[in-house]
Amino acid sequence: MKRGFLNFHHAIPVVGVVFLALLAAAGVRSTPAVLMVPWGNAFGWSRGVISFAAATGIFLFGFTGPFAAAAMQRFGVRRTVLFALGLMSASALCSLAMTQPWQLILSWGLVSGIGSGCVAGVLSATIVNRWFVTNRGLVMGVLAASTSTGTLIFFPAFSAIEEWGGWKPVVMTVALGLTVLIPLVYFFLPEWPGDVGAVPFGAGADHPVPVPSRESPLTMAFGGLRDGLKNRDFWLLAGTFFVCGFTTNGLVGTHMIALCGDHGMDAVAAGSLLAMMGFCDLIGTTASGWLTDRVDPRKLLFAYYGLRGLSLIYLPFADFTFRGLSLFAVFYGLDWIATVPPTLALANKVFGQNRAPVIFGWIFASHQVGAASAAFLAGLSRSANGSYLQAFVVAGFVGIAAAFMALPIGRQAPSPMPAPAG
Repeated sequence: MKRGFLNFHHAIPVVGVVFLALLAAAGVRSTPAVLMVPWGNAFGWSRGVISFAAATGIFLFGFTGPFAAAAMQRFGVRRTVLFALGLMSASALCSLAMTQPWQLILSWGLVSGIGSGCVAGVLSATIVNRWFVTNRGLVMGVLAASTSTGTLIFFPAFSAIEEWGGWKPVVMTVALGLTVLIPLVYFFLPEWPGDVGAVPFGAGADHPVPVPSRESPLTMAFGGLRDGLKNRDFWLLAGTFFVCGFTTNGLVGTHMIALCGDHGMDAVAAGSLLAMMGFCDLIGTTASGWLTDRVDPRKLLFAYYGLRGLSLIYLPFADFTFRGLSLFAVFYGLDWIATVPPTLALANKVFGQNRAPVIFGWIFASHQVGAASAAFLAGLSRSANGSYLQAFVVAGFVGIAAAFMALPIGRQAPSPMPAPAG
């Protein structure tokens, strides 16, 4: 039962709902970056303390992934996403009463990190592999763009709300948006195509019906890690994705507004630059998905990481006006998270479709370790040196190194993957 991509298929509304859920989770992860200065002013907390809370959330955002992927296979996608939305909404509301740094770390670090980690790259990978046989790269590009685009477009909106009413209206907006999504997920996110009498997009009527896993999520998650650690390509994929996180939401996503503030640019203008990146990312990552279906993913990763590294080395020496940074915003936005579709494609190739979502969860965890490292270390460097110069230049050279790491991925003979327990 093959259809043109624009003809109606039950997979289309599923992608729409997941897109919105990913967008909301991105809003959660962008909030600490917007409120870094307001929280410091309101409570007297240092940039290092707030960066630690943000880094904790980013770290758990990644390390929840493989366990969330396993939970989706064992308990269902819908239940896992509903749990995550409720958890994030509750943590945001509770933070309205915080007065101590540990409460910030608990709410916007620990709890929101776990919740948002259930609505991240592993959700996209699971949906793509369940609902699509063709156009997987394109759909993964669209869903990946929702995550990063959401992070970036919320910056100017939240910055404007904060300037109008302080930090609490921003937090209430986040909680309300998450709550509104709960009924949409409940009613419009089936578990499998067969639940609505369909087959995956691009599949024939004889497509085999999947057997839900009965394996323990913990066993499944750690089994995926064990399988990955034995494979050289896992280390290369995890290493390059570490650099992806380090150079995007960890460094630029967390510290770009503060960097611009150091050069005299107000928060709303800096947030608008990030919104411009978000719009360009929607184009760039979707195009990357389309290219992944047609071009060697290794070559794409080489280009993405190499160009990203060069642009980061340039940034500290740029003219810090809105006009001066617009070219950087467009260029960096197109490349922001274009790495996701080719990375998932290589994971599917190396580990197979059944095991890939869980193993991709561990690869995504590496992404967030990189992001957390950059979020914390750049803040520490800024506190110690009074400048972000060293952090951005080092990140640029790390990006260039990742470009060369991507070329050998998938060139060794694939190792056999054990079949998931039925």
